Amino acid sequence: MNPSDQPFLPFTRPTLDEQTIAEVGDVLRSGWITSGPQVQAFETELSQLFGGRPVRTFNSGTATMEIALRIAGIGRGDEVITTPLSWVATSNTILEVGAKPVFVDIDPVTRNIDLSRIEAAITPATRAIMPVYLAGLPVDMDRLYDIARRHRLRVIEDAAQAIGSQWGGKRIGAFGDFVSFSFHPNKNITSIEGGALVLNNEDEARLAEKYRLQGVSRIGMDGMEVDVLGGKFNLTDVAACVGRAQLKRLNEFNARRTELARRYFDGLTSGAAAECGVQLPPADFANTNWHMFQIMLPLERLTLDRAGFMTQLKERGIGSGVHYPAIHLFKLYRGLGFRDGMFPNAERAGRAILTLPLFPAMSDADVERVCLAVNAICLKYKK
Repeated sequence: MNPSDQPFLPFTRPTLDEQTIAEVGDVLRSGWITSGPQVQAFETELSQLFGGRPVRTFNSGTATMEIALRIAGIGRGDEVITTPLSWVATSNTILEVGAKPVFVDIDPVTRNIDLSRIEAAITPATRAIMPVYLAGLPVDMDRLYDIARRHRLRVIEDAAQAIGSQWGGKRIGAFGDFVSFSFHPNKNITSIEGGALVLNNEDEARLAEKYRLQGVSRIGMDGMEVDVLGGKFNLTDVAACVGRAQLKRLNEFNARRTELARRYFDGLTSGAAAECGVQLPPADFANTNWHMFQIMLPLERLTLDRAGFMTQLKERGIGSGVHYPAIHLFKLYRGLGFRDGMFPNAERAGRAILTLPLFPAMSDADVERVCLAVNAICLKYKK
């Protein structure tokens, strides 16, 4: 069969079974479709996953980070250290609360924030560190929290991609400070749209509830008070119903992702891709949930750019993605004074990183097909 005649393979696709669809129908028929019993049950189940810590759900993983910053008291005049290689929501939330993002370059191997560079970026205005666990791979958590403790900084973990990941045998979210997860359709589990914030105590949880619904507190049968400026960030029961069904399959989904990642290593550690210098992610099978499988293209050794490489994959019926361009080179951030050359590792990754298909419903043959395509393109277009 000609590769182009095969069904298109997207870079990701959620797995939604018929039982979940039926349960959504039950919620719709119940008449309670906004925040209600499904949301409460979802939060309880997430809390159990994270060792009993308080959890509150929101309508996005962006809202969770913004609310964490607000609960931490971070605002105008404050600085938050973060990575320039992430979805732009990470740093946008820092701007949203009036604070300043301070970027620190990435480690070229893990592609996460380089912890060895953080302390040099700390100033008297620094209030927090916001690390991102790219593709589900955590940073060195012991080192991260040692830095935070010594400098009395809050930590807001952008663990959007890391549900099911762990460090030292402990689940991400079961320890630490604020931990933010996303349930966007491309994540390891989805609630269609949504997110969850793991908090430290019930006082923070109550404040999170205020921030997610206009700052309102209800008192008795008819009393109401507003003492903080909140927004409209609540999760619906429809979304929570989907999230609950997905949560039950988290371990199954992540185990399959791990199997597929191993097959990618088998298919790309030799052949034209390896000979050209395609860089694979760290082969970490202890800590990461394999949210994405990302390669770095050796553009200096190829006669086509990343867009051309993606086009070649598409012509073979294979989708791919870019996660992510370097944030500081967007027009908005250039307007804040950021320039080319400030974070060379992130800039190189932003130009060369490529996300290959990875989702639980993929077959072993799908991975083989992608590996054959990557090797064939490297062979055809090598300098």
